Amino acid sequence: MNARGVFVTGTDTGVGKTHASCVLIGALRMRGLRVVGMKPVASGCRATPEGLRNDDAEALIAASAPMPSYADCNPYAFAPAIAPHIAARAAGVEVQLAPLLAAQARLARLADRIVVEGVGGWMAPLSESLMQADLVRALEVPVVLVVGLRLGCINHALLSARAIAADGAALVGWIANRIDADMPEVDANLATLRTRIDAPLLGVLEHVGDRSPAGRLDTAAL
Repeated sequence: MNARGVFVTGTDTGVGKTHASCVLIGALRMRGLRVVGMKPVASGCRATPEGLRNDDAEALIAASAPMPSYADCNPYAFAPAIAPHIAARAAGVEVQLAPLLAAQARLARLADRIVVEGVGGWMAPLSESLMQADLVRALEVPVVLVVGLRLGCINHALLSARAIAADGAALVGWIANRIDADMPEVDANLATLRTRIDAPLLGVLEHVGDRSPAGRLDTAAL
């Protein structure tokens, strides 16, 4: 495989992984790289004439250059907005590594970097027997952790970083996302996290839902 990649996970559901992934794609593209996004497994998809479609996957495709096919960006799409392994079970589908690795290989022929967005938090299962750590090891990519800045983020971030390390994955950096515009003591929380997470802070994304400020992230290590 020619393309390098990174796996974007979060401290929880709803912490802005897609927003961070799109900004990350933009930052890498600013370096003149060909970058594509990938959402291996997605639930909460809507029916279209072309099949099930997920908003997060479509956002990743729109941010990509070149734009990948939907099938390669999101090989497993499920309609219910519930935990993916439960949605897969209801659909009679078993999420397996082989189709995901095949899609990654096709994307690698298009791009210099692949930004792979996970589901929920790090410990959210993909199937009855497959965890996101299994996918990361199979893809052979490091991890970027998106920390949603809100009350409780220190505990969530440190537990996530510890779990990533315990699973044998490499945490290459973390992104802070200001999902709570009214959170007090943001700088103090960031300082605490910087001293306790054994990976660099790549950048802080403001609360405004602007996907364009690519320069806010330091992608030198990616």
